[in-house]
Amino acid sequence: MLDFLSRERIVARPGYSRWLIPPAALAVHLSIGQVYATSVYKSALVQHFDTSLTRVGFVFSLAIVMLGLSAALFGTWVDRNGPRAAMVVAAVFWSSGFLVAALGISSDQLWLVYLGYGVLGGIGLGIGYISPVSTLIKWFPDRPGLATGMAIMGFGGGAMVASPLSGRLMALYDSGYDSSDPGSVASGGAVAALFVTLGLVYLGFMLFGAFIVRVPADDWAPEGYDPSEKRQNKMVTDASVSANTAIRTPQFWLLWTVLFCNVTAGIGILEQASPMIQDFFREGGSSTVSAAAAGGFVGVLSICNMAGRFVWSSTSDKIGRKPTYMVYLGVGVALYLALALGGSTSIVLFVALAGIIISFYGGGFATVPAYLRDLFGTYQVGAIHGRLLTAWSAAGVAGPLIINAFLDAQGEPGKLVSGDYRPALLTMVGVLVVGFLANLAIRPVDEKYHEPESEKKEADA
Repeated sequence: MLDFLSRERIVARPGYSRWLIPPAALAVHLSIGQVYATSVYKSALVQHFDTSLTRVGFVFSLAIVMLGLSAALFGTWVDRNGPRAAMVVAAVFWSSGFLVAALGISSDQLWLVYLGYGVLGGIGLGIGYISPVSTLIKWFPDRPGLATGMAIMGFGGGAMVASPLSGRLMALYDSGYDSSDPGSVASGGAVAALFVTLGLVYLGFMLFGAFIVRVPADDWAPEGYDPSEKRQNKMVTDASVSANTAIRTPQFWLLWTVLFCNVTAGIGILEQASPMIQDFFREGGSSTVSAAAAGGFVGVLSICNMAGRFVWSSTSDKIGRKPTYMVYLGVGVALYLALALGGSTSIVLFVALAGIIISFYGGGFATVPAYLRDLFGTYQVGAIHGRLLTAWSAAGVAGPLIINAFLDAQGEPGKLVSGDYRPALLTMVGVLVVGFLANLAIRPVDEKYHEPESEKKEADA
């Protein structure tokens, strides 16, 4: 069994098409991308446990924290053992997280939800997130932005499937719940049953991805690929930097700051998406946006998140990673200001602004592995990527905490209005400015950090 999971068993034979690899990545990332649909059942958990938005929101934050920590801790293990072993481990943890969380809901133990979805599920998130990325970069050295966009596109699109599916399943499991009624909230038992269903379904999909994934042979290169073309860009290196060395460079920490700021700004909206659009258009105590429409909004954001990961990361292959991040962060400032000051004037405007913001958020995730490949080479890019994702962990706490803390101070869920969101959104503007300045400061990595070729070959052996 262990031999079946080894890297040696999944080396592609000559003539194997690299275009068979993206479906394996999508099978994993579409499954773990469910984390972006937590806002659909957030109100149900608040009511079931009779607690605050902040305490329930911490489940999501903890999952993102564990994503970053597990990606950092196990990144080198993933690079060494290969994507199949990593995908299987991720599937077991992710599925187990749902089942333990379901037990916590059924027994009224919130700490079990933290342990299940937050800790176990978060570990599955981290390992599952990085497992296909370095593999696709090696299959697509000529188009790393496209490759990472394909890998991470599924993660952004996970909520597009999970959000409407969750609403229908909760209505199936709770006959008193009506997703078209803004005031209707599903029972805790319905959410528990939902978690059991999702845990088993996602286990099957992720194991399918693990079964079909392959890695290229050491001497493989795409037809017509000329590495010298990449060397003409000063920001792209053909040298190698190890994971342990990379974290000692200023470029790593500047890029860490860039990712942290971009994620913090976007994750606050995603985590609060469903109630947020209802609150922005609340009149006389009731919202003009139904729960079903709010769930549809989550799906729209998922499409924008997914499309941004593919479109913007592919664009970065043409214009470069640094200019692409200048767009994410600079234009993002203007969009957040427009959302805070005028987002409540029109539902169409609100959805458009939020959609573009989330496309930048998704694009940032998909572009950062290629940015790392440009700066540090392909040698241990998976492990470096895993360590950089600690920025996501920090942002997973900071983003929801900023939003939920402001909202808890302003009033109760179901009674908030657009003005209650303004302080939090303006805070995000300042966060994006910091990220913009950090990106401007990034320069090529100094040669003193490059790995000697002899040591690299010895490590590979």
